[in-house]
Amino acid sequence: MIAAATLATASGTALAWPDKTITIVVPTAAGGGNDAMARTIAAKLGPLLGQTVIIDNRAGANGSIASEYVARATPDGHTLMLGYIATHSMNPALQKLRYDPVKDFEPVGLVGYSPTLMVAHARTPVKDVKDLVAQLKASPDKYTYASAGNGTAPHFAAELFKLNAGVTMLGIPYKGSAPAVTDTIGGTTQFMFPSLYTAYPQVKAGKLRALAVAGPKRVPSLPDVPTLKEAGIDGVDVTQWYALFAPAKTPKAVVDQLNKALNQVLKDADTIKRIEDHGADVDTSTPEQLRAMVDSELAKWKSVVQKAKLTAD
Repeated sequence: MIAAATLATASGTALAWPDKTITIVVPTAAGGGNDAMARTIAAKLGPLLGQTVIIDNRAGANGSIASEYVARATPDGHTLMLGYIATHSMNPALQKLRYDPVKDFEPVGLVGYSPTLMVAHARTPVKDVKDLVAQLKASPDKYTYASAGNGTAPHFAAELFKLNAGVTMLGIPYKGSAPAVTDTIGGTTQFMFPSLYTAYPQVKAGKLRALAVAGPKRVPSLPDVPTLKEAGIDGVDVTQWYALFAPAKTPKAVVDQLNKALNQVLKDADTIKRIEDHGADVDTSTPEQLRAMVDSELAKWKSVVQKAKLTAD
């Protein structure tokens, strides 16, 4: 077991860590995929570190509220963030924010990946992607799509779909995926591009209908659902990722200990099952590997923003 310990910092001073409750800040509302993932990790991380680990949902401003909060938190390893593709690459690529996804954080470790799924309200009168495109070309803005906010993966995926399909569809941004999914289930909006992790339970229950995978391949849990490329729409590959971050200047000894504990949690059979049952793939990394990935993803989505002429409005 990795328990509370006295760690040596780079300056040679001793640091007792963890010596109080650890908070994982989640940038989305309770009930969404990010929240479920964070709670699954926290349940195992607490006993391993010998301290209580709590979840603090700080939804709003497309993840910026949570990101700014953690970026400015005391860098002692007691305030962490479950960051993801939107907070650390897409939203910063789309607009200037009051935090820097690279300079303001210490990467701790990767948690996993999830494909993006194109889903429809269960009773939307659309047979498949080809039918949807035909309907939208005949009646622009006939349907609306929900997103977890501008600069999030559901927003990027929908805009890339519109661009590559040559159609118009009005987007409605929400404060996180949970309320967006709820309104799509209810029919207020008709389409959404959530992560498979978020959408799978609703698809399984028949509350949403899966139309396509916005990724390079079909997913094993939904083998009959084609990729968008197979459905005739190329260029929409949005694989979502999730990772743990600490504020910049958190001591390396603490980050390394956190990485060790996180990777141990992600080897736990129960944790793997809980995450994979939602349709995500568990993956781990070193802090250095996660930093390189964030740099790469940021460059990738800046290029997409430029080529697709996306805006935050």
